Amino acid sequence: MHYRLMAGAMLVLGACAKPYAAPASVSTAAGPDESFACIKKELAAMGYKQSSVDVDEHRVNASKIDLESRRPDTQFRRMVDKLEVDISPEANGQTGINVKARTFAEYTTQRGPTEVEEKPSAAVQESTKQLLERCRG
Repeated sequence: MHYRLMAGAMLVLGACAKPYAAPASVSTAAGPDESFACIKKELAAMGYKQSSVDVDEHRVNASKIDLESRRPDTQFRRMVDKLEVDISPEANGQTGINVKARTFAEYTTQRGPTEVEEKPSAAVQESTKQLLERCRG
């Protein structure tokens, strides 16, 4: 009896869970090094600051702070849009560009700045589309 209840609860929780990251990908004929250079250049042009770069694995993470958003919460600081980009060669000779768009609400708590992941904002999703279009090759 308890197993059925547990299984039912897991199904309900799984169905209610929202995916927060908005993944997007594209394939290009350009090489990984060219695509990586394009991604880094375009991120800077769109106002994103690189938070980490792995040159050997062709990965870059970047963030952009949205100071325009407001919330009626005294602990709310700001919204932060983040892009996680991974560039890798594919088996068919193409180069894959994979982007995960994320949005975080940053709060000031007793422990210090705390980020809470939320549904990706329209701005970060639009940035993802622009980035993939510009570096498609």
